[in-house]
Amino acid sequence: MAARVSPTEAIRAEIHELFSSGGELLSVIEQVARLSVRLTFQSVIEEIVCEELGRGRYQRRTGGSPEGFRNGWQQPRTLKTSLGPVELQRPKLRHAHAASCDQLFGQGVTRTNALETLVISCWVRGLSDRDVEAMLAETFGEQAAVSRTTVSRICQRLRAEFDTWKRRDLSGTRIDYLYLDGSFFKMHPKARAEPVLVAWGIDTDGRPVFLGLAPGAAESTDAWRGLLEDLTDRGLGAPLLVISDGGKGLCAAIECSFAASLHQRCLVHVCRNLIAKVPAHAQGEVKRDYWAIFDQIQAEGEAAVAEARRRAKRFIAKWKPVYPAAVACVADNLDALVAHLLFPAEHRKRIRHSNLIERTFGETRRRVKVIGRLPGEQTCLSLVWAVLDRASKGWRGFTMTPKALRRLQDLRRELLGQPRPSAPEGVIAEPVTAAA
Repeated sequence: MAARVSPTEAIRAEIHELFSSGGELLSVIEQVARLSVRLTFQSVIEEIVCEELGRGRYQRRTGGSPEGFRNGWQQPRTLKTSLGPVELQRPKLRHAHAASCDQLFGQGVTRTNALETLVISCWVRGLSDRDVEAMLAETFGEQAAVSRTTVSRICQRLRAEFDTWKRRDLSGTRIDYLYLDGSFFKMHPKARAEPVLVAWGIDTDGRPVFLGLAPGAAESTDAWRGLLEDLTDRGLGAPLLVISDGGKGLCAAIECSFAASLHQRCLVHVCRNLIAKVPAHAQGEVKRDYWAIFDQIQAEGEAAVAEARRRAKRFIAKWKPVYPAAVACVADNLDALVAHLLFPAEHRKRIRHSNLIERTFGETRRRVKVIGRLPGEQTCLSLVWAVLDRASKGWRGFTMTPKALRRLQDLRRELLGQPRPSAPEGVIAEPVTAAA
């Protein structure tokens, strides 16, 4: 490099040479992309120095300028980024110090936050520490790779993020629908799989909210009450509807914590229990008749519930003489199976089951298969939280039409005595769409 050519000018010259080299276009573009990242970092460094000295390169110091001089460049340093290693030069200064440069070149700074985020994303999606190390080396070259030890250390950030998340204030979060479910993981030595209890909801604007997560030795009343009390202690108010499976401990905890809220049993769980008690040759017909109880009901509110009860009565009359144990799954839980019909028709198919959280749990279980037994409770909770937190960004919300808002307001007044203001007539809340 010529003595009077700055690093940024040298990088620009490299970019021009690449474009005029006649090489394969895709390869040239990839190299230019990496050089552009390097150019951006180096330009920032030179701007920091100009700001510190109060003048550009080769400009004389004026009376108001701070003292200090440029004195060439230090040995290049390599910063690992998500686009590969970037070689940067830090200026030598006399009688001055660019403190902002320490944020790039401080002791122990060898990689960017973007690269650390990439490492965490790969880990959450099921790659082992060894896989992450190999992937970075293969994609960016050995110089950009991070060791398995470094991968593990980077992923410890999840614990800090999780600790902050589980203590956050919920007093500003108002929900209409609360979903509760659990999934089992091996997190303690010499112990069977234990549940991780999860709560998420739909707020009064129709947006999904990941609310809480806690361990439990079993899906007992005490374990679920502990999670629900934590949510209420942090300011969460009662929802209009709680959606869950039929676990006795969970149902009892809901009754204790949200006695005024309605409770919807997951129709999918009940269907599974029903079909498990029916011979294979009749399962298809019984299943069709079961879903016919709840599907395509045009009525609203209490009229919709009454229609479902009439259909259920016909279902019971038809199948009880043949399969009484199976029909009891419907007859004994009918009140909790029809609660969703009191709510806006456009919400019903999303509030009658808890399938969304179960599908997301599947992602977590695939991650655990890579790790084997999790090394401890904190690691398990951090991992489950990381997967669900990222997945929740793609969860779809609800469309809140004026009609739906009025219905929810009426239910809030009837159930909780706490009406909330509805949107102005003609205003429709935008739905939260699924991430691509």
